[in-house]
Amino acid sequence: MTAPASLPQRVHITEVGLRDGLQNEPLVLSTEHKLSLARALVVAGVREFEVSSFVSPRAVPALADAAEMVAALREVPGLHLSALVPNLRGAERALEAGVDSMVLFVSASERHNAKNVNRSVAESLEGFEQIARRLEGSGVALRGAIATAFGCPFSGDVPVESVVEIARRFADLGATHLSLGDTTGMATPPLVTERVTRLREAVPELPLTLHFHNTRGIGLANVMQGLALGVDRYESSIGGLGGCPFAPGASGNIATEDLAYLLEEMGLETGLDLEGLIVAARRASELMGRRLPAQVSQAGPRLALSACDAVPTAQG
Repeated sequence: MTAPASLPQRVHITEVGLRDGLQNEPLVLSTEHKLSLARALVVAGVREFEVSSFVSPRAVPALADAAEMVAALREVPGLHLSALVPNLRGAERALEAGVDSMVLFVSASERHNAKNVNRSVAESLEGFEQIARRLEGSGVALRGAIATAFGCPFSGDVPVESVVEIARRFADLGATHLSLGDTTGMATPPLVTERVTRLREAVPELPLTLHFHNTRGIGLANVMQGLALGVDRYESSIGGLGGCPFAPGASGNIATEDLAYLLEEMGLETGLDLEGLIVAARRASELMGRRLPAQVSQAGPRLALSACDAVPTAQG
């Protein structure tokens, strides 16, 4: 199938399952188990990973092995490895580990930012200036991420002006990309349109990435709206793993295999192998010891057929 000319012909997917997918899970996977999942994703064609977060191990024990994960995946050629950093100390650790890019994250909501990093928005942005100066000449790219960009579980609606103001600060810092995080699944297609439109007016130099959660069941509907607006970068998590430990009700991200299936059926290129993603999702389910919320890895692709003889025939 050929994609409509009005849509992006190729869509870039960043796998965030190793970070956002695992940070909120009660089961802490070993580094080797995480790497087994990462290898399955590489086989499926994934080349861009948000590997971990260089936060305090006390705050997020599941990500205490961030440096080890980067070191191990650094041996795989052709991967782009990014990691979240909350402050200068985290940035120093990420630089030493050898990441390709750092993601500086701040919430558009004061209340959520206080819960997430124990700082005001202004304090977070001030700290980012130190990190940006530290990265000068390092060859490591700086990416901005705005959490609660579509709404906050503590404050409700987040004014688009707050998102725009933070985006401008990231542009001033020299960010190469900007991700809008739907931390608790509060995005809707009209909000997607509003925020994408306003940000393109305010910071046209910053390519946008959309990061949706499926908390209220419309994660892929929001992707469709993003595609209609020409956005060609998305973040997703294998199996639909994920959620924010500092936001109530933050259920899983949109699933990588569900997203890839949608895009494939629309005729859009991703460079990912759907069958391989299904294998990786089943590996994730096995590691977590439970069924994950993704759907395509349960049902299979549209043309995954069943043996007719295996299904009982109605009587009468």
